[in-house]
Amino acid sequence: MDKWETILAGPFEPTWDSLRQYVCPDWFRDAKFGIWSHWGPQSVPMYGDWYARNMYREGTDQYLHHWRVYGHPSKHGWKDMVKLWKAEAFDPEALMDRYVAAGAKYFVAQAVHHDNFDNWDSAHNPWNAVKVGPQKDIVGLWQAAAKRHGLPFGVSEHLGATFSWWSHNKGHDQMGPYAGVPYDGNDPDYEGFYLPNHAEPRVASQGERWYTENPWWHKRWFDRIKDLIDSYNPDLLYSDGAVPFGKYGMGIIAHLYNSSVAQHQENLAVYNQKDRNPAVYKVGVLDIERNVLPDAFPYPWQTDTCVGGWFYDVRREYKSSRMAIEMLVDIVAKNGNMLLNFTQRPDGTLDDECLAILDDLTAWHSVNAEGIYGTRPWHVPMEGETNASQERFREVELGWTPGDYRFTAKGDCVYAFQMGWPDDGTAVIKSFTSGRGGYRLKVAEVENVELLGYGGKVAFDHDSEGLVISGLPDTRPVQCAHCFRITLK
Repeated sequence: MDKWETILAGPFEPTWDSLRQYVCPDWFRDAKFGIWSHWGPQSVPMYGDWYARNMYREGTDQYLHHWRVYGHPSKHGWKDMVKLWKAEAFDPEALMDRYVAAGAKYFVAQAVHHDNFDNWDSAHNPWNAVKVGPQKDIVGLWQAAAKRHGLPFGVSEHLGATFSWWSHNKGHDQMGPYAGVPYDGNDPDYEGFYLPNHAEPRVASQGERWYTENPWWHKRWFDRIKDLIDSYNPDLLYSDGAVPFGKYGMGIIAHLYNSSVAQHQENLAVYNQKDRNPAVYKVGVLDIERNVLPDAFPYPWQTDTCVGGWFYDVRREYKSSRMAIEMLVDIVAKNGNMLLNFTQRPDGTLDDECLAILDDLTAWHSVNAEGIYGTRPWHVPMEGETNASQERFREVELGWTPGDYRFTAKGDCVYAFQMGWPDDGTAVIKSFTSGRGGYRLKVAEVENVELLGYGGKVAFDHDSEGLVISGLPDTRPVQCAHCFRITLK
């Protein structure tokens, strides 16, 4: 067996049939809300996601920004930009305190993005954060802060797409004063960083060619990600795409799970990937980027999204805290988790808008946490006409009404989140009508109804219209998505 193929022995083999034995651990099902640091040298220009690629695409806004601010990419390329990332004000302990207060129950750190720069002391790549730029083990520092709070710790890898994604650095301008002058990605002295991908098609979008067919890169990806697993024993590994590269990807998943078994005597690890094919998603937890499923899913799943752009962007409008909270409630009711990125500036700090969103999450969770954590979907996950868009990568703030509800359950309680505030002080939950949704509920089975965060009592009645709750206060106890605890006998 070749060295690259060596994985830890255990109950999981690198085959689809073996990996489909996977069972999602309870810690992930209970956690519901995680925070992600999608952070690296592409934060330096503060000009958005995919900067390391688009700075080599003539005419794009990031190309123009780079030329005018830093210099033309034939002279000042990505190899020079990564040296500008210093993370000089990075305080993972203080940030983790804020994240835990805001409700995070697991944490994920970006280990490597498509730009081929590793955020740990990589055994296979000298272009990493310990040797270049910050000269800090970013992944290790995040892990130590997460462990201090007892949070499960995950890492994200976006390396699979790098060989294809980064082929633009082999080009040159077609017009202007630098027409025909090769970009610095053509310099053979830096091929180890820019990669030998001269012949790779320069794709314009993710859908055209995400993963290369080059077997040299498949083996290199395996070595890099196996080193990542062996260095940190993460509780979660996220791949930005489908399972990469056949037997190599299956080998990484088996190695992740067997490493967890060796440490815990059972597999407590989670693998995230984005292929919705049932034959594939059952090997781990399906992840959906910047979107929400339309209904409850039979298996645990995850939405990953961010408050703004994936990397810091001075141009980007942020989600409101209200939208982030409402997305969380909608996702949890549908058997999912939400992984939310707070965009860090290049020095490692958060801006005022991010801090304000964290404050709002902290306030909301202080009231409604029991309806989120440790819950499972109710027999009826939702009620009402309003639902998230199913257009890929489309997220919009929804116009919820008092007739829109999302439900969770735990023990003898059903938690009903009313997504719009009823100005008349009355909430009507039709899903409690006898027989609705295949769940027959009698009047005597409702023991009590409380509005979380409200010190007073509310009245309730179960009639032909459903469960009618009256006597609500004049103002909401939280800024959005208030919650009724409905105790059943």
